[in-house]
Amino acid sequence: MHVPDGFIDAPTSAVTGVVAAGALAVSLRGARRELDERTAPLAGLVAAFIFAVQMLNFPVAAGTSGHLLGGALAAILVGPFTGVLCVSVVLLMQGVLFADGGLTALGVNITDMAIVTTVVSYAVFRGLLAVLPRRRSSVTVASFVAALVSVPAAAVAFTFVYAVGGTTDVAIGKVATAMIGVHVLIGVGEAVITALTVGAVIAVRPDLVHGARGLRQRLRLRVNGTLVDAPAPAAPVAARTSRRTLWATGLVASLVLAGFVSFYASADPDGLEKVAHDKGIDRKEEKHASSGSPLADYGVKDVSDARLSGGLAGVIGVGVTVVAGSTVFWAVRRRRGADVSPASAASTGA
Repeated sequence: MHVPDGFIDAPTSAVTGVVAAGALAVSLRGARRELDERTAPLAGLVAAFIFAVQMLNFPVAAGTSGHLLGGALAAILVGPFTGVLCVSVVLLMQGVLFADGGLTALGVNITDMAIVTTVVSYAVFRGLLAVLPRRRSSVTVASFVAALVSVPAAAVAFTFVYAVGGTTDVAIGKVATAMIGVHVLIGVGEAVITALTVGAVIAVRPDLVHGARGLRQRLRLRVNGTLVDAPAPAAPVAARTSRRTLWATGLVASLVLAGFVSFYASADPDGLEKVAHDKGIDRKEEKHASSGSPLADYGVKDVSDARLSGGLAGVIGVGVTVVAGSTVFWAVRRRRGADVSPASAASTGA
């Protein structure tokens, strides 16, 4: 779904850039309410994990592959505002360092892959939780459906942007049919990855999963024929693993996926690349501004061994993304701390 330079004309790219910038500003403010000293490190890890899993293209049809977009996963784990920031950090790293996704199309990609997927998936997720039983398994089920819906939603968003500012003369009906059709299939893979990851985190640290907050239903007792809320437990149930252990495990998993497993990913073009080639959308694709990067195309320049080159690039990408993401989210958390400092609290109380 990474849109290269040249697919969308300059005015439309500029408009989506403004939309993306506005959404990022709103997300930075909203993330202050979502992040604390426990969840800020997890947000940086989520960004690195999304980067790693996006390197794992899986086959979905003859000659076509797909990969995780990550909006649903990020929104459910760390919250919708922080989720937009997570995916945006990944897209920025991919565009600047790896020449994946055009730089003039960065606004298009953030709007499509970060904003649309996060907003749509989280709305579906919350809607389902409102009607499903209040159990942990419901979070996993809702995350599956939300992720499944988010991918074709992104395909619809791209089709709309292309209809407004596409640089080639291709019938929009053909673009819509091809894009939505293949991305429904990719959505199944997205749903499986998202549900498995959310379920794994909930199993060990449900308190860190944003989408699972407030899930546990208060026990009710019958007293003299009337149902009343039971007293809250004196202490929360002990977590099955520490935050440091969870973070270290997630980082190691990301490094292994990007540095080793990615070598076995499908080499077929992804959904957008396939549709663009088949329908002629890519006729005016422009050379990437970062094509000379030493990490362009997910390989390390001057390293001749393909396995080693790709693995090193993946490890470097995970490292850079976790550092960049963690820096952003710690800064947001510190800003939240400043907003609720003792001085401001005292003045509010006065």
